[in-house]
Amino acid sequence: MVPARADLIELGVAGALILAALAAGVTAQRMVGTRVARWWRDKVGAHVEGLRPRLPSIVRHGTAALLLAIVLTVHPWGLLAAAAIGFTLACASTLTAHQLMRGVGIPRLAAYVVEVVVFTALFSRAVGGLEPITSTLDAIGVTVGRRRLSLLALVEALVTAVVLMAAVRVANRTTAHTIAHARALDATQKVLAQKIAGIGVVVFAFLFGIDLLGIDLTAFAVFSGAFGLAVGFGMQKTIGNLIAGIILLMDRSIKPGDVIAVGTSFGWVNKIGVRAVSVLTRDGKEHLIPNEDLMTREVENWSYSDRNVRVRITVRVPYDCDLQAAQALMLRAARESPRVLDSPKPNVWLTAFGTDGAEHEILAWISDPESGVGNVRSDVLNRLWLMFREAGIGMPFAQRDIYVRSWPGAASPAPGSEA
Repeated sequence: MVPARADLIELGVAGALILAALAAGVTAQRMVGTRVARWWRDKVGAHVEGLRPRLPSIVRHGTAALLLAIVLTVHPWGLLAAAAIGFTLACASTLTAHQLMRGVGIPRLAAYVVEVVVFTALFSRAVGGLEPITSTLDAIGVTVGRRRLSLLALVEALVTAVVLMAAVRVANRTTAHTIAHARALDATQKVLAQKIAGIGVVVFAFLFGIDLLGIDLTAFAVFSGAFGLAVGFGMQKTIGNLIAGIILLMDRSIKPGDVIAVGTSFGWVNKIGVRAVSVLTRDGKEHLIPNEDLMTREVENWSYSDRNVRVRITVRVPYDCDLQAAQALMLRAARESPRVLDSPKPNVWLTAFGTDGAEHEILAWISDPESGVGNVRSDVLNRLWLMFREAGIGMPFAQRDIYVRSWPGAASPAPGSEA
């Protein structure tokens, strides 16, 4: 059947409007898209890094889709013109959805399903409505109890879950970035606010999705008690660690960046998670300590109220040396070590007269315990070794006096006499 002249003219007008909408999308990409990408980089940073390079394309396709939706709505187009506009609108909207979902890390398969649904829905609406498609999908299903499970309900649930997942990821990451740059909060309060905001976003999205899908939660009332009891026993440790983590953040006894020692684990706190605290050791190992352990076990926090830490370095010198000169060299070695603080000043104590020499302790202060303590001791002792050699001060060693009561083949000495 040959189209009428009026339909061809209308198709030409629709084609011109389609080209204008696409051109407007390209212009918006050049003028607005790059600026939006720069703003996103400055304001959001790497929290949603995958979305930033896709923003110009999102602006381009989204602008074209918006203009085409307006064109399709403001005039009662004929079938040919409506099909052309609807097809272009569906393509632009599908490309916009694809860039958005891939930008926030939605899996490819889930993204493809949503894209097919978006394209089908928009194109079908332009050429005659969704009623035939929705009726067909709703007819394919089974009835379980009082509820009808159809292919349409499955598609609706899948699309809703994917869209809410994408929205939750963007909301969580942008909220985390906003809280991280809040000047009124310290590091611990920022971590706590980020976790509470994340939990709030997930709960809101769950309740919104349940309401959107029309799921009646009273249907679970029969087994909700038993299920809740089972979950309570099974997740007792998990819930305990979650509450312990919140308490740690609220009382600020342990903060990211603190240097702590728990049992055999020693290092600086890298992250306080929902289940465990990440402690990074000097060996490059990352220990995951459950939050409950930090609440119930003894924890040494080297930087709780003050980051200054005193390092004790044991030194023994022989009795026949100049004690004052040796102590002066000990102070000099500590002062010349680059990580030792000038205030509080290092000090030297004579702690005991040992069996092999006079025992001393060099007390030096450092302000960066996360960089390690053993390397400070090593640096001071290496400097002291060279200074002792230049000053002629030796190292003490074990000395023993031996008393011989008798030699083989010799007469035994009188009792109490020395050989």
